[in-house]
Amino acid sequence: MKILQLCRKFPYPLKDGEAIAVTNLAKAYYELGHEVTLLSFNTIKTFYDTDQLPASFNHYTAIYTVYLDNRVTLKGAFLNLFTSDSYHITRFISSAFKDKLKEILSSSHFDIVQLEGINTAPYIPLIRQYTQAKIVMRAHNVEFEIWERVAETTSFLPKKWYLQYLVNQLKEYEIDQLHQYDILLAMTQRDLHYFQQLAPIANALVTPIGLDLEKYRDAAPANPPPYSISFIGSLDWIPNQDGLKWFLETIWPSIHRKFPALEFHIAGRNTPPWVFAKSGKGIVVHGEVADAKAFLLSHPITIVPLLSGSGMRVKILESLALGRVVLTTSIGLEGIEARHQQEVLVGDSPAEFISLLEYCLSSPQELRNIAASAKRFTFEGYDNITIGKKVIEFVQY
Repeated sequence: MKILQLCRKFPYPLKDGEAIAVTNLAKAYYELGHEVTLLSFNTIKTFYDTDQLPASFNHYTAIYTVYLDNRVTLKGAFLNLFTSDSYHITRFISSAFKDKLKEILSSSHFDIVQLEGINTAPYIPLIRQYTQAKIVMRAHNVEFEIWERVAETTSFLPKKWYLQYLVNQLKEYEIDQLHQYDILLAMTQRDLHYFQQLAPIANALVTPIGLDLEKYRDAAPANPPPYSISFIGSLDWIPNQDGLKWFLETIWPSIHRKFPALEFHIAGRNTPPWVFAKSGKGIVVHGEVADAKAFLLSHPITIVPLLSGSGMRVKILESLALGRVVLTTSIGLEGIEARHQQEVLVGDSPAEFISLLEYCLSSPQELRNIAASAKRFTFEGYDNITIGKKVIEFVQY
C-alpha cells in the first residue's frame, strides 16, 4: 500500500509522545513492506532542521515540510471572540500546506491518507477533491477533553471563562469531523467509547501506541537503594506543567522532609523558567536531555502526576518497558491496562502519592517485583509491528 501521512508537527526528534507515536507506526508500515510519504508542518515552536536527520530515519519514501508560525497571539485570541471557528484549528490552516498537499496528491497515487490528529482535519475537503484514498484519522486523544480538564482545574475566572469558550468551539468542530473520516483509529478503548457516544462511527479501531521493543529488551533492572525519582515530559504542554506544579507544591515537601537524601530529577523539552527556579533541596532540573531512555534508566521510579489530558502517555509505556516503577494518577494511566500494585502504582490525591512513594522507598523487593511485571506487561501488548499489521488488515478489509 501507499500511505500519505499528514502531521501537525515534524515527528523528530523522538522526545515527546506524539513524535514517538507517529514515527513508530510509520516504521511499522515500512517494515511491513508499505510505502509511506510524510507531509508535515514544521512549526516555529518545534522546528527541526530536516537536513540534520540521522541515516536511521529512513522509513519514509519522501519527506515534505511546510513552515508554520502558529503561535498563540493576543490579537489572534481576541479576534477569535468574534468568530465561531476554533482557534485551536485555525492556527493550522495554511495556504502553503494546501498547495503542497495538492501537488503531492496530483502527482502520486495513495491508498490511505492518514491524518495525525484533529489539527489536520481542515484539509479533508482538498483530499477528497484530489484522491480516492481512504481518509484515516488517527486520534491521539480526545482533543477538546484535554482543554476541558485544563479549564476545570483553572481557578483564575477570566482565564477559566476563555478556556471554556475555546473548549466549546473545539468540541463542536471535533464532533462534526467524526462524520468526515472513512476510518477512525483511537489510541484507547476509552477514547473510542467516548467518540462513539458523541457520533455514530461505522469504522473504528483501537490502536494503542506501539514501541520498538528490541530497544528496551536489555534494559537493566532497577538498582538497589538509594533510589531517585524522575519526571520527563514536554514542558510546553499545559497538562504536564500543571501536574508537575501540583507534585512540587503538594507532595515533594513532605517526601523531602522524610527522605532528605532522595533526589527528584526533572527533564523536559522547553522547560520554563519557573521549573528551573525550583532547583535545590533535592530537586535537579536538567531541561531537555539528549537521551530520554538513558535518563529514565538512571532513576528507578518515574512519576507521571497528570491531572488533565487524554489519550496515552508514551513515557509511561517507555518506563514500563525499561523496568521502571511508574507512579501516576488515574488520568495518567488512561488507555494503559496496567494494574495498580501489579505493574504500576496509581494515586489521585497528595496523601495517596505520598503513601505510595513511601512504600516504594521502603520496600525494595516489592519495587523490583513491580518493575519486572511492568516489563512483561509491555512486551506482551505494545509491539509496534503487531499493531501496524492490525491497522493494515483493518484498512484493507
